Amino acid sequence: MARKRLVVIEDQTAIREMLVEVLGKGCDYLLVGETGDGQEALRVCLEARADLAVLDARLPGIHGPDLLRRLVSRLPRLRVLVFSGHESPVLVREMIEAGANGFVEKTAGLQDVLRGLKIVAAGGTYFGPGVAALLHGSVGGAGPGAGSLTRREREVLQLIAESHSTRRIAARLGVSAKTVGNHRTNLMRKLNVHDIAGLTRYAMNSGWIGAL
Repeated sequence: MARKRLVVIEDQTAIREMLVEVLGKGCDYLLVGETGDGQEALRVCLEARADLAVLDARLPGIHGPDLLRRLVSRLPRLRVLVFSGHESPVLVREMIEAGANGFVEKTAGLQDVLRGLKIVAAGGTYFGPGVAALLHGSVGGAGPGAGSLTRREREVLQLIAESHSTRRIAARLGVSAKTVGNHRTNLMRKLNVHDIAGLTRYAMNSGWIGAL
């Protein structure tokens, strides 16, 4: 299987060089570009035909969500892990709405970044513990549609948002994979979302990750 083509977008030179060194030496990814400039990031990703990007949420000259929207509009299959020292609830939500597949705070360990990137590259979503706690603490109650969800549906929603697979959710809850799939279908119908990313955004905005 071909390695995922990775671009690192980070304006702090020391951090960017550290990420490039760590991610470039392994066998999991093919490092095809790096930049510390937000305006240059789109060109680098397009020319490199990037599959993955590690992206700082705040770069000189451009708002992170704006850059992310441009990236995913031109590269619909691009998977993005945000790695940022700015973790306000507003910014995290803006990045998720713009298309981020994961968000890890810079205060997290390197292993958290590696784990998050692996999950995102495989098609999942990942949010570092600090980000999840931050959002949970900023939300007073669940979002629209929450009243129609059963306790078990809320449990499934939380586990989906925490990037657990269907098989793992089934084992944890002591039910079959088919039952988990039925709960997922019901969640999408009740919350009027159409994919796992939508369920994750709903759970994040409702403060349910780590809350149940």
